[in-house]
Amino acid sequence: MATPSYDHLLGQARTQAVRKARLVAVILAVCLAALAITGFFDPARFIEGGPAIAQLASEMVPPNFSRWQHWLKPLLDTLAMSIAGTVLAVLLSLPLALLAAANTSPNPWVYHSARTLLAALRSVPEIILGILFVAAVGFGALPGVLALALHSVGMVGKFYAEAIEHVDPKPLEAASAAGASRMQVITHSVMPQVLPQLADITIYRWEYHFRASAVLGIVGAGGIGFELMAALRLINYAEVSAILLAILACVVVVDGIGAALRKRLR
Repeated sequence: MATPSYDHLLGQARTQAVRKARLVAVILAVCLAALAITGFFDPARFIEGGPAIAQLASEMVPPNFSRWQHWLKPLLDTLAMSIAGTVLAVLLSLPLALLAAANTSPNPWVYHSARTLLAALRSVPEIILGILFVAAVGFGALPGVLALALHSVGMVGKFYAEAIEHVDPKPLEAASAAGASRMQVITHSVMPQVLPQLADITIYRWEYHFRASAVLGIVGAGGIGFELMAALRLINYAEVSAILLAILACVVVVDGIGAALRKRLR
């Protein structure tokens, strides 16, 4: 077998470099076009909006923490919503992920159906689901939990499925050759390999859920977002900034807890 010449290898490297450069150029062109379409390159709008932004900032400083005691329960509700939504999302995502992973799905029809279902669930934003569940079950934390869980099934299930598809196939083949059932292959060969990745995905999603829970309160799904919306309606921007700072502090704490959990589970 003839060894490729230096010129041939150099030509292949140049061709790959040109292809990558073209791809980067196309991506940059798309990004610049998106910025132009959305009006980012219109300096007049920024100049006109400057005074309004300055006025809004002056009304938000200093923050008004006089009602901080009234925010403790909504913040606790927001934390509970994030945890409950994550638990439900995991319980629903794991079986769907096993059906949506090519190496654990029983047949192609089930595989494509599960993938389509996950895509459909993540295509509907939490805010829309929150509005629908508020109309269905009323105000409070419950519609927020349902909205978070249902939307996250689409995302978490997809990430779970991709993690499952990238496991080492040799233990699966060995278990199957030894006569293990499909469930035994999953529990003894698949899950031990992917559990650390699934834990990481779950913790990241919980951190996201806390931030999303604050937004869902704006549509009546309970939590600190309800207090934030009330302050906005009263044009009490000093209280708005105080609530935002309280949310920021909680997000920092939640992110710290998540980082500690990931470190312990490695």
